Amino acid sequence: MAKASAHTWEFRARFRRRAFGWKSQPAIKRIEEAVSEINKVARKDKLLAAEAAVLFLDKVSPALEHVDGSSGAIGAAVNKAIAALVEVIASAPADEKTREKWLEQLWEAYQDDQIPYIESLGDSWGELCASKEIASRWADRLIGTCKMAWSPDRTCMASSRARPTA
Repeated sequence: MAKASAHTWEFRARFRRRAFGWKSQPAIKRIEEAVSEINKVARKDKLLAAEAAVLFLDKVSPALEHVDGSSGAIGAAVNKAIAALVEVIASAPADEKTREKWLEQLWEAYQDDQIPYIESLGDSWGELCASKEIASRWADRLIGTCKMAWSPDRTCMASSRARPTA
């Protein structure tokens, strides 16, 4: 991991909070450049590239807060980036401690995603875990949230029981 801090990523400075105005084209161009930069490094150093992919996914949504997403172009660009970067992260030869750190960082970014731009990241969570053991721990961790999300609204059930029957 020491290599990751020694490498200077060009995209890092471009993806600060609210970095882009309302036009989507400059942001889309920067997203494509960032993914290209990460993929180029991935050919030589998968671990370093995965670290950068996590960093990018952490920074992308806050950077795009003011971009007009009404055309769907920016959302499509982010989803394409996510698909490419999930592969980079999943294939990285990271030890368990490093992968857990990445997953925690990604989970935090996923929860903080207000627009939401990185919501499709959740669809690839199993791939990001990269092992059955880590995926199992995350499934245990998230099962309560899933049960709550999938359960019927308790307040609606209570009010429907209170109605008189005919």
